[in-house]
Amino acid sequence: MVHTSVLEMWQHFLDSIGDSGNLNKITYTSWYFCNDEESAHNLAELVKKGIKRGTASLFCLYEIDQEALPTEGSYSIVTDFHGVAQCIIRAKKITVLPFKDVDDTLAAIEGEGDSSLNYWQTTHRHFFTEELTVYGITFTEDLLVVFEEFDLVY
Repeated sequence: MVHTSVLEMWQHFLDSIGDSGNLNKITYTSWYFCNDEESAHNLAELVKKGIKRGTASLFCLYEIDQEALPTEGSYSIVTDFHGVAQCIIRAKKITVLPFKDVDDTLAAIEGEGDSSLNYWQTTHRHFFTEELTVYGITFTEDLLVVFEEFDLVY
């Protein structure tokens, strides 16, 4: 069930851009980062501060979960771990590439830790390995990553 704060934030956003009549025409998703309360909170805070301007996920999980990939121009309401709305982002660029091809620029856009490629690789290798364990899939650096660059819009 969607937390009321998500619906309220979406309405406030549409009002702020003078587009409240399009509430049912413009779509969005709502979700939180990672799969633990502390990470979800910390990463949402980095987005709100403008430090985190991108996120990475595994392509194969979109296929397994039968979810559509994010698209340029799509909106997402980032929530905390409990579903409470924190901010709204808009995807500006989607790049699908092997894990091993993520570079310094993309790592810096993600804005986590010290924003280095080494930090990005270490944390994401660990996170992706844990995610894949549930599906009985072994992580390799050839797995495709969906890298979403976004703008904070509200």
